Amino acid sequence: MMKMLDIIHEDADLLVVNKPAGLVCHPTKEGELSSLIGRARLYLGAEAHLVNRLDRETSGVTVLAKNSAAAGELGKLWENRGVQKEYIAIVHGAVREEAGAVDLALGKDEQSAIAIKDCARADGAAARTEFVVERRFRRGGRDFSLVRLRPRTGRKHQIRIHLAAIGHPIVGDKLYGGSEDLYLALVQDRLTPRQREELILPNHALHAEYIGWNWRGAEKAFRAPPDADFTRFAGEL
Repeated sequence: MMKMLDIIHEDADLLVVNKPAGLVCHPTKEGELSSLIGRARLYLGAEAHLVNRLDRETSGVTVLAKNSAAAGELGKLWENRGVQKEYIAIVHGAVREEAGAVDLALGKDEQSAIAIKDCARADGAAARTEFVVERRFRRGGRDFSLVRLRPRTGRKHQIRIHLAAIGHPIVGDKLYGGSEDLYLALVQDRLTPRQREELILPNHALHAEYIGWNWRGAEKAFRAPPDADFTRFAGEL
């Protein structure tokens, strides 16, 4: 039986869940179970509001508000960067630096045929991602790194673009990991066994592990572990 929600925390105002990779946040035409917000509304039998959003293939901590007042307050916190976020990712290659930051402005990729794709461009919106290398390892004769990431801004696809821009794309990333045809093959449902092998993992290896903020005089902090595919490939976390 499908588990509808992996609940981390629930109170009168909040529902915090560990979103699985492969599930979209926003409603779709395929019914309420096909999206996180749809499942939350089914579970609550009432309204629910997404406070933060993750890409379909990104797993991890996702916050929903149970009422419009809480949603408005939390939305302002997010807009004013009053939230601390940490992600973990498995990337291609051995990242040389132990720690660092990527400061690259982001904007629409006008050279791409894929409408949702962005890129690093000098005239884009400022974006900063800080990283720490947790471990370097080898699988099948190839180098990989497990990195911890702290985005200081919240641009679309920021972490994925920044990592690809420094030569370490996220394992399994079909949009920023190399050939754009991997993404087109995914949306057109024509990924071949060879392409799936090239991607290594069924979903890209990016997980929102932690979110924390101060709200109404109290510290809120939530963590969630990555899924089995991520953990198996990365080894002991």
